[in-house]
Amino acid sequence: MKKSLNCLMAVAAVCMWGLFPAVGHAAPFKVLVVMSYEETYPWVQEMKEGIDSVLAGEHEVRYFYMDTKGNLKGGPQKAEEAYALYREFQPDGVIAADDNAQSMFVVPYMKGKVKTPVMFCGVNADAEKYGYPASNVSGILERIHIAESVALAQQIIPSLKTFGFMIKKSPTGNAMLKQVQSESDRYVARFVASEEPNTLKEAISMAKKLRGQCDMLLLSTLHGISDEHGRPVDNKEAIQTVLKAFGKPAIAYTGYEVKYGTLCAVQQTGQEQGKTAAEMLLKAMQGTPVSEIPITRNYNGKRVINVTALKALGIRPRADFLLGAEVVKTEK
Repeated sequence: MKKSLNCLMAVAAVCMWGLFPAVGHAAPFKVLVVMSYEETYPWVQEMKEGIDSVLAGEHEVRYFYMDTKGNLKGGPQKAEEAYALYREFQPDGVIAADDNAQSMFVVPYMKGKVKTPVMFCGVNADAEKYGYPASNVSGILERIHIAESVALAQQIIPSLKTFGFMIKKSPTGNAMLKQVQSESDRYVARFVASEEPNTLKEAISMAKKLRGQCDMLLLSTLHGISDEHGRPVDNKEAIQTVLKAFGKPAIAYTGYEVKYGTLCAVQQTGQEQGKTAAEMLLKAMQGTPVSEIPITRNYNGKRVINVTALKALGIRPRADFLLGAEVVKTEK
């Protein structure tokens, strides 16, 4: 009798063990990531690295690319396709990257309309523009390190006292220009003018105009502006064409634009954006109310210096000045 009772207790224990997963083992989640831009865009690749560092392997992650750098007008149709994928996939959480995914996808389809938690990243506009935070939406804002990039350039060339700003005309461009205007009183060089080209021809003309107005050019993404045949131009070709037309020192706030020929940058990283958004979403999927996950922003910055540009300008910085910086050469 005692032996039979022990067997029954053992069987019951095994059954009970099957009903309750081991402590500390998280169930796998399904996550949909909607990227505003093309899969090949370097910023998108950085954010994907950050997201994958948290979610890949243990969880099922699907990526959707809206391709709005090269085709902004097609964005609403892509957003509709992303929503169709959402309904088919039925994810436990969503990450939406950059501003176009907010205005075209999250606000029309997700914000306050579903219970699925949504975390944004790479957002340049004020969160209030999209009605964030919302009952199911939080995330990380992208704030570019303009003041730090301008200060780094002036450390390299103390005579740089004024700068202009150029970026492709777009919702993201508008948000970045707004940041420049709102912060300009704390820059070590005076902000004097901005230009937002739609075409390569316009960019060349604007660069020549800015050459007579300022000592240096703060140059952001021009990816997707069109040439004389209406063909979208990639960022590298556009940046290098504008640098030639400007003919003076130019700086950036991303590392890949420094690789295309600008002098330096203090860059924010897509990895920080993606990793933070993924960590926030994981909390929400594990049961933390979105209302208890406050909106945050990026803080980390990395100095990037182009030695090809230094040589072209006849500058030889002290060796210790390059310590801790990523040193690159201009890509041909």
